[in-house]
Amino acid sequence: MSGSMSGSTTSLTLDALDLSALLCSRVCHDVISPIGAIVNGLEVLEDDDDPSMREFALELIRKSARTASARVQFARIAFGAAGSAGASIDLADAEKVSRAMFADEKTQIAWSAPQALFPKNKVKLLLNLVVIASSAIPRGGLIDVAVTGDGDSPRLVLRAKGSHARIPPHVEALIAGTPEGGTVDAHGILPFYAGLVARAAAMDVRFAIQGDEVTVTATPTEAAVGLPGAPAPSVEDERPSDSAPPDTQLA
Repeated sequence: MSGSMSGSTTSLTLDALDLSALLCSRVCHDVISPIGAIVNGLEVLEDDDDPSMREFALELIRKSARTASARVQFARIAFGAAGSAGASIDLADAEKVSRAMFADEKTQIAWSAPQALFPKNKVKLLLNLVVIASSAIPRGGLIDVAVTGDGDSPRLVLRAKGSHARIPPHVEALIAGTPEGGTVDAHGILPFYAGLVARAAAMDVRFAIQGDEVTVTATPTEAAVGLPGAPAPSVEDERPSDSAPPDTQLA
């Protein structure tokens, strides 16, 4: 079973307010749980003098703080305007936030990529595909990430292997920009956004499944490799940055 992001000719267009609202909802959804756990842990520290309960609360706070920090750092690059050099992002930073994102999860990350700066949208696409690949193995497993080529013409291959692996429902239509019913909600905004980034980066995304392994491949579109009709390159360095320090070291 396989598919491409270039399916239907009718694509959904979200206005800026709807897109930003859905992305904010997605980020909030990801951090609500660990932040809530921190609050619960603090309440236990305030109300319970039992040493074992206090130690349990402290460990809960430590773990939840790491999780919240990792998810925010990941979102800052995957969805935000973070960048280490204007229009580029260091693939080492992408690896760091990806490993931290899944550090306490049942999914493991294997990473093979050049030590290089890549165009911002191509790195954003890679990070969004990491999350999509994780949803392909709901019971956990291994995501093998391989980046080859250079920043102008990269090949991104993510292999998600685990029990009950499947191409996530509706993900191909969402990445293609043609969601079922013609609408998208906060649950589907990540693959929809990944499709927007893929088109901005002139990359084509395809899915395949064999046994317990789902493969997600992103390669330059035909237009991007110089065929007639190639779009004019976007000037990413004119886009705003979040002006934060480039270091993405996690707490």
